[in-house]
Amino acid sequence: MSMYNANKKGFYGKFGGAYIPELLHNNVEELRLTYLDILGSDEFKTDFDGLLKDYVGRPTPLYLAQNLSEQYQTNIYLKREDLTHTGAHKINNTIGQILVAKKLGKKRIIAETGAGQHGVATATVCALMGLECIVYMGEIDIQRQAPNVARMKMLGATVVPATSGSKTLKDATNEAIRDWINHPHDTHYIIGSVVGPHPYPDMVARLQSVISQEMRLQLKQKTGSETPTAIIACVGGGSNAAGAFYHFLEDENVQLIACEASGMGVDSGKTAATSFVGTEGVLHGSKSLLMQTKDGQVVEPYSISAGLDYPGIGPMHANLFETKRASFVAVTDKEALDAALELTRLEGIIPALESAHALASLKQLQFKKEDVVVINLSGRGDKDLSTYMKHFEL
Repeated sequence: MSMYNANKKGFYGKFGGAYIPELLHNNVEELRLTYLDILGSDEFKTDFDGLLKDYVGRPTPLYLAQNLSEQYQTNIYLKREDLTHTGAHKINNTIGQILVAKKLGKKRIIAETGAGQHGVATATVCALMGLECIVYMGEIDIQRQAPNVARMKMLGATVVPATSGSKTLKDATNEAIRDWINHPHDTHYIIGSVVGPHPYPDMVARLQSVISQEMRLQLKQKTGSETPTAIIACVGGGSNAAGAFYHFLEDENVQLIACEASGMGVDSGKTAATSFVGTEGVLHGSKSLLMQTKDGQVVEPYSISAGLDYPGIGPMHANLFETKRASFVAVTDKEALDAALELTRLEGIIPALESAHALASLKQLQFKKEDVVVINLSGRGDKDLSTYMKHFEL
């Protein structure tokens, strides 16, 4: 068993597990006892692979960004998850989980969303499969991600605002968990990141691992080697990073670089850089690193990016941080905005604000001319245009 993957109890080292109220026990236990058999079945693999190919549009390209490479004097490849159906990596997970839900006979789907991409991806697969869809979203995120809210509603989803706390992703997750407690038999909760009680972090990582699986084949074709010098991905909860890192975890010569949102600065009090300011604790059903007071009260996170505005990281990433297998980098709002504009002007690609945090790390890192660096471009920037318009006075 790898020290970087979940064990049978769902622990990554000392992080993970299932810390849940008794009322959720049956829901989580049903999933834990069945998910590996379902994911490993020939029926699931055929359906999942077929939908990824013909519906999602996989494999996504691995693009040599020549102008960006010249700017940073190294070889930079972009894994183009922004080119998937719905515009982000989130669809990989929702396709997989909707197939699991159908196998379990569920008729009703709930989800939480921050930036709205997971909500859109969930609403999309529910429309495809003809299942009821309820998406919980923070009231603030509803305002700053209006295009995605409209897409969810057009797809037939009911969008329920979370009006407590910071009115962002954490609070949307709380509301979704409450819903699941009240609907234990007919409902499946599609968690969008590598967070939550076991088996969610492991299941989501497995479903997103198609990203790194494709990377290895594409790198071999383009560079002659399956392994790059480094892989860079943004981390909120961490699903796109988990998918990008997954098939390289045992390749110790590959640098894994996780980029967190430091908002107005790590020490500003307005940040979401969990690995820098967080401590061990339990949030949303698993033990991980989270932003909290000495009394264990969750500290409200802040980021210009709705998808990274979460007060913790998934247990897989907490373990990668603890073991130093991955390096963690903090990126401010301004650095992310500048990086987004740089990619747009150099390559003609407008990235999601989440992905822009990964791009911004290039200014903090040093690579050699012959190095091969892969950045997971986890989503496209359509949903963030209002933010870009405001900050760049477009």
